[in-house]
Amino acid sequence: MASENISFDSIPASIRKPGKYFEYNTKLAVRTLPANRQRLLIVAQRLSTGSVAQKVPAQVFSDSEAAAYFGEGSIAHLMVRAAIKAYPYLDLSVCALDDSATNPVARAETLTLAGPATTSGVIALSVGNVVIEVGIATGDTAVKIATAIKAALDAGYPDLPFTVSQGTAPNDHILTFTARNKGTVANQVDFAAEATASGVTAALAETTPGSVDPDIDDALEAVFAEDYTLIATPFNDQTSLTALRDHLDSVSGPMEQRPAVGIYGYDGVLADCTTLAGNINSGRILCAYLRGTKSPAYEIAAAMAAVMASEEDPARPLNTLELKKIAAPPVASRLSRTEQESLLYNGVTPLEVGPGEKVQIVRAITTYIHDPQGIDDVSLLDVTTIRTLDYVRKACRERIALRFPREKLSSKTPDKVRDQLLDVLYSLESLEIVEEVDANAAGLVVERDLQDVNRLDAKIPVDVVNGLHVFAGRIDLLL
Repeated sequence: MASENISFDSIPASIRKPGKYFEYNTKLAVRTLPANRQRLLIVAQRLSTGSVAQKVPAQVFSDSEAAAYFGEGSIAHLMVRAAIKAYPYLDLSVCALDDSATNPVARAETLTLAGPATTSGVIALSVGNVVIEVGIATGDTAVKIATAIKAALDAGYPDLPFTVSQGTAPNDHILTFTARNKGTVANQVDFAAEATASGVTAALAETTPGSVDPDIDDALEAVFAEDYTLIATPFNDQTSLTALRDHLDSVSGPMEQRPAVGIYGYDGVLADCTTLAGNINSGRILCAYLRGTKSPAYEIAAAMAAVMASEEDPARPLNTLELKKIAAPPVASRLSRTEQESLLYNGVTPLEVGPGEKVQIVRAITTYIHDPQGIDDVSLLDVTTIRTLDYVRKACRERIALRFPREKLSSKTPDKVRDQLLDVLYSLESLEIVEEVDANAAGLVVERDLQDVNRLDAKIPVDVVNGLHVFAGRIDLLL
């Protein structure tokens, strides 16, 4: 058996004074796999009333903190609320942005009331998934009803993403809702109004759509050196998502090795959603789609990211997990089986309504559908694949760093490194994160580089454990 030279960090070889000298070696202490802690970052707009400046990442623990940090009713505040409702034990940070400095426009919506009421009843106003109900008495005029609605909003709903103003005579029967944050994100909020009192009508109209969003690059540059595993954004336009894709590719690559997955939401036309996903085509970006919901797309994104953060096993599918507090769409708007299949073939994660009117994940996939040649490629279809690869890389890197922090490179080194990598793979196999380690062991190669005398190269075969998404059975009838 070949002898191995024992190396010491603190005891020099030149000692001549007699004695018994011992040092502690902790490089072999850790034999387990690293934790797979999930850190969620939300990038969204703030208000000037917030105490945390833009482009300054801040850890957030509660709804009230988010309101104080980023302004009550801001997109950042409301995304934090949606995330915490979906999973309250998040490691959550926000890097907020001010509205664009380049002539942004705030969305405006008007509610025009007509009366008087000939019977009593209620008017129900929906702003996103928030419903405000105001009583109507017989004889109430349109102006009185408008005044009552504004009073109810001012008193009980300071956190809506819109402010409300009442017109002056002769337009004091008209309420105008103006988005707190300028830009397109407020366009994701649906309005609805219905009056049960006879003689009363309520007409909604979008008088001004929001436009011109802030540059998401500003926030991403501010957090480039940070280590987040999930990034949720309210912006679902191609420009913002392309910037997010470039950021994810940079921080997740072999040089930076701080991998992350980006999440955005969509609730509009199915064809528009699949077209956008195809244009992004990233194995690190996921689009959660729920047509017809009253929950804005930015809340869908925050809830989806929070649910992903709740699952630390990178290989475990997210199928059937609930997005809590996301509003179930009406039956007529829900996705058919054929539409869900189309989404899953076009890089979009469909959401459906399960028992109890709970919104849940069908199958979590990335927007990656084609390789650089435009050929269909399923290698990064499920988001679990890239998350598993990221974790395997982390486990291998940390093991090598722990075992060989000051290692000499000799002919013995490759075998020692290979043994450690193989041990990591066996540990991963025991947790059903990878499989077939024995079958692929011959492909695990560690060798000295042919050009750099100080470099060791490794080829590590990884057969990731796939999710059980489809089961097919044939029932044979026997008479």
